[in-house]
Amino acid sequence: MNWRRSMNQKMLKLENLLRFHTVCRQLHSLGQRRTLAHWRHVFSSAYPGWAAQQCIRPWPTDTLLGAALSQYRLLVTKKEEKSRKSQLPSTKSKKEVEVWLGMTVEELATAMEKDIDYIYEALMNTSIDIDSLEADSHLDEVWIKDVIKKAGMKLKWSKLKQDKVRENKDAVRRPQADPALLIPRSPVVTIMGHVDHGKTTLLDKLRKTQVAAMEAGGITQHIGAFLVSLPSGEKITFLDTPGHAAFSAMRARGAQVTDIVILVVAADDGVMKQTVESIQHAKDAQVPIVLAINKCDKAEADPEKVKKELLAYDVVCEDYGGDVQAVHVSALTGDNLMALAEATVTLAEMLELKADPTGPVEGTVIESFTDKGRGPVTTAIIQRGTLRKGSILVAGKSWAKVRLMFDENGKTVNEACPSMPVGIIGWRDLPSAGDEILEVESESRAREVVEWRKYEQEEEKNKEDLKMIEDKRREHQEAHRKAREKYGTLHWKQRSFIKYQEKKEQKILKPKEKLERDSNILPVIIKGDVDGSVEAILNVMDTYDASHECELELVHFGVGDISENDVNLAETFHSVIYGFNVNAGNVIQQSAAKKGVKIKLHKVIYRLIEDLQEELSNRLPCIVEEHTVGEASILATFSVTEGKKKVPVAGCRVQKGQLEKQKNFKLIRNGHVIWKGSLTSLKHHKDNVSVIKTGMDCGLSLDEEKIEFKVGDEIVCYEEKEVLAKTSWDPGF
Repeated sequence: MNWRRSMNQKMLKLENLLRFHTVCRQLHSLGQRRTLAHWRHVFSSAYPGWAAQQCIRPWPTDTLLGAALSQYRLLVTKKEEKSRKSQLPSTKSKKEVEVWLGMTVEELATAMEKDIDYIYEALMNTSIDIDSLEADSHLDEVWIKDVIKKAGMKLKWSKLKQDKVRENKDAVRRPQADPALLIPRSPVVTIMGHVDHGKTTLLDKLRKTQVAAMEAGGITQHIGAFLVSLPSGEKITFLDTPGHAAFSAMRARGAQVTDIVILVVAADDGVMKQTVESIQHAKDAQVPIVLAINKCDKAEADPEKVKKELLAYDVVCEDYGGDVQAVHVSALTGDNLMALAEATVTLAEMLELKADPTGPVEGTVIESFTDKGRGPVTTAIIQRGTLRKGSILVAGKSWAKVRLMFDENGKTVNEACPSMPVGIIGWRDLPSAGDEILEVESESRAREVVEWRKYEQEEEKNKEDLKMIEDKRREHQEAHRKAREKYGTLHWKQRSFIKYQEKKEQKILKPKEKLERDSNILPVIIKGDVDGSVEAILNVMDTYDASHECELELVHFGVGDISENDVNLAETFHSVIYGFNVNAGNVIQQSAAKKGVKIKLHKVIYRLIEDLQEELSNRLPCIVEEHTVGEASILATFSVTEGKKKVPVAGCRVQKGQLEKQKNFKLIRNGHVIWKGSLTSLKHHKDNVSVIKTGMDCGLSLDEEKIEFKVGDEIVCYEEKEVLAKTSWDPGF
């Protein structure tokens, strides 16, 4: 074996060394003997006993050599065995470290059972920027491999904990029902059209109620669901969607849950922007249209013009060879409303609308809001099954055990069949408008579904955050690489000087500058009465495109009245609270006034947006505008001597307004301003004057002597005034 051969070689070397050492000692002894023999001859007569005692004894070479070799053999054997034992486990296996993509510095240190500083040291001589690394910084695959390799450990990849497969616990709709179980149902009809074309008034006449009178500003701002019973006995569920531009999402949602769309167009106004949008929503949802031409009682009404305009949007009425029924009505007088209802029922019969009233409930949230006494409340359309008290429902990331159901008039109902609009009380949290409602078997199952949906949302957010972090890290690494290339060829003194200069340029903001910077940010808190209203306001805010002027920052939004928490949040972020169709009690308003928080309440959405535009405009710096006071033309040029220098003078005639010496002036030549400043003198004949009026001649000189006058130049007298700037943001209405 190799270790035995090595030991024998070492023993031979030691043996040679010991023999050499023995020879040296013997030579030394020989020298001593010669010296002693000489002295013994001298002292032998006087000291015979001494000479005998000095006889040199032979050196025990063999004994010493044998003992040394035996001890060395024992020592070397033990050492070789020890080293062989210590090497055996290391050759068997290295320590295995389980790692995953995107792990942090702290996670890697924990997996390796090392200190965080060890990770920093391992990455010291790499291209990674150590200064930017934190304990929670994510590491690239290449850096993880590098650290493991330097530590002499073995790598084992594993998936992220978040990526581990988790059983899908979501609730889903049932498969299509057996046609034999289906029974006829009432049609769900959505009334759509432009703002102020009479949609709500039309529904009022059908329901014999006064909904429009209760609407702020006379415009619908919520999606309403109503069940209308016709004299013939048929029932129709109507959805009244807002026509205002801000409520596009509500109209789209109304089209998705409907069977028929009644498109209301005013005969005196024609096709408008929201009319076109409503047509598009109906086409996207593949829903048939019934045209209601309203306000036909007006003298300026022109129904034929409306039909022709609609041809451009592929809405062809029966009169023009199409399949769209057109009914001329007057919502105000009630003319022809029964014909409209009959046209709707006829179309519904052709569609053969049916539903399955058995099994778990399926439906859609039309609107949701928080009621002071009843908590979260939703308006829903039932699409399948029969909803009863005590049913367990799931919608979005909320669930409910139905405590109470009521119709559009507030009357309690015991069950709700397909196509029936119903208010539901018993929600744990407020679901969003448009969420799908599904019935589940138990409360535990409902919690399981909600937890799964929250988990899915969190997973999606984590992936987005990780992607964003990775993008930022790459961006930072690229900047660091460029900086290293920039400084790489420089001497350390030059590098230090450049860094000092760059640091010097990064000035710390003074309190005044910080105040100016903060004034260019408008943080807002939005509170609305229902989920759809808040959604509409946020959609309008999404169109904000003037961040270069002033940043619009959404701090918080929610449904319900303004609370003390909202005021505290507004105080922290210096926000303005906007409330839509909500209340702020006296105690809340007093608290807000004490804390310097603005609360702005509105009942009409476009008033709220106008207020928001005004608040944004107030954050902008004032604009300096020039207001012309007078204009004069130069008729002659000459110069006068003042002391030892010649001063150019312009002979002018005032053509418009008046010239005032204390104001600002500018010289215009061929339409270009070549000078701005003030006058050093203004004379009428030989008299110094302060004002020259229209039609009068004068001579004037400027505060800059190098400017040369030319005949035909214009002199304009003006004053500067600061005016409030206006935001360039146009929300579209």
